Amino acid sequence: MTDSKFPKFDRSKLKLRSIKTRTSKEKVETFAKPIGIPNFEKFLDSLPKILASKNLNLFLEEIAKNYNTNGRFILGMGAHPIKCGLAPILIKLMEEGIISAIATNGATIIHDAELALFGETSEDVAKELETGTFGLTQETGDFLNEAINSNSKLGLGEAVGKSLLEANPEFVEFSLVAKAYELNVPFTSHVAVGTDIIHQHLSADGEKIGEKSYADFLIFAEQVKELGEQGGIFMNLGSAVLMPEVFLKAFSMSRNLGIDFENLVCANFDMINSYRVWENVLRRPGGKFFNFIGHHEIMIPLLYAGIENKIFDKNES
Repeated sequence: MTDSKFPKFDRSKLKLRSIKTRTSKEKVETFAKPIGIPNFEKFLDSLPKILASKNLNLFLEEIAKNYNTNGRFILGMGAHPIKCGLAPILIKLMEEGIISAIATNGATIIHDAELALFGETSEDVAKELETGTFGLTQETGDFLNEAINSNSKLGLGEAVGKSLLEANPEFVEFSLVAKAYELNVPFTSHVAVGTDIIHQHLSADGEKIGEKSYADFLIFAEQVKELGEQGGIFMNLGSAVLMPEVFLKAFSMSRNLGIDFENLVCANFDMINSYRVWENVLRRPGGKFFNFIGHHEIMIPLLYAGIENKIFDKNES
């Protein structure tokens, strides 16, 4: 086998440090609590029947209809919602059978695992760059790369979820990926090599990362196929590039098989409008779509309260 003629960075020279010496900006005690709100229907009804508030009520109706007809609901997301303390709400939506699959980037797995293991996450990047310690937390790299490097045929999300459940750390209740594995909800991690802090570590194995993340792409593509066959919702949450691109490729694979996605509903929740979301999630797939711009830490609890009202409060009454 011919080796590269270019020199490679020697990771064995890197100095790792413990998370015990690291300052984390986010801790589990500040996270959201998934609660319904009494008489929330009156609030929803009080909103003007115009633009985003009108569309929020329409989207909630689509979620309720999807739930009552056993449709699929795939959540594609970036890591920022985890850092915004929304894991408890997303876990509750899985437990209640609203969310049927989750697809993420590599950073989401990292923040999720740190929260489960240590109850905190999110470095002060600027500060750590000054000291040369950014991303070089021993425990994070060791745990995640060991899970990824296992010889199992699991996808990357499955491998991490299984490892967290088996380790049963103190804060595992806050782990989206562990709960997904426990509930048999497909949780896929679509990694861009070199974007995640664990890739800096000597324990990172590019072959295993690629193998397991590609397995996740095929798992995700099958979930998208079922979305077309059964009808349902794809919702993008805080991913401006990666998940819209992955979704479009999986969508194209299903269209190649003749699946028409006649009953597809797509939605986007993010803090900014972005080109790839608009094209790949909202416009090109061709179904109904909704676009909501606002802070995740406000919009997702609001959405959750609306779901509780539209589905579970009415079912109980």
